[in-house]
Amino acid sequence: MDFKKIFARKISRERLEPFIRKNLTDEKTLDLGCGNSPYSKYFPNRIGCDIERSKNVDIVGDAHELPIKDNVFHSVLATEVLEHVKNPQKVIDEVRRVLKPNGKLILTTRFIFPLHDTPNDYYRYTKYGLGYLLREWDIVEIKEETDTMESLAILFQRISIQCNILNFKPLKVFLHFIAYIAKHLGFMIKKEYGAENVPEKNIMTSGYYVIAFNRKKI
Repeated sequence: MDFKKIFARKISRERLEPFIRKNLTDEKTLDLGCGNSPYSKYFPNRIGCDIERSKNVDIVGDAHELPIKDNVFHSVLATEVLEHVKNPQKVIDEVRRVLKPNGKLILTTRFIFPLHDTPNDYYRYTKYGLGYLLREWDIVEIKEETDTMESLAILFQRISIQCNILNFKPLKVFLHFIAYIAKHLGFMIKKEYGAENVPEKNIMTSGYYVIAFNRKKI
């Protein structure tokens, strides 16, 4: 068994690609904030849009004011974008504008997660906040990426990845080991609460996976 490979695997990525793959389509898709377009194989008719030009970017533009006509796309893919925009409601409204009626939004974003891609890291979202941003949409799913203990495991893992720990590399390995153990302790939690005596599910999650449809009419 390759323990190094097991411990080094990013927990936050284990479910992301299966979620994207589940929502693959050959319809015209806007890959918003595409970067190097890691999921392009699932969207053969994708058009990549990002604020900076690169090999996989077809449209250079700001998500707050997309240089795209109304009602163009059947779907929009926005993975790990929403936490990096200054005005999330405006971006959601722009996505809605460029989608056809009943067009599909495939979105992932962060909740319990360290700073990353700084300084352009602005927000974290609860499922209730996402529901509010998408209040004009038909929401099919807002799903937690991880359960509470898995989220704790991710934090241990990210400390190892993003921190210098006493200049002693074995401590990084130790934190990966702690993360691996914590990931498998979900059975310990029997009930969770969002407020006093108010049951809640997964009070800590690393992020959310969202599917919503544009209910607008032309």
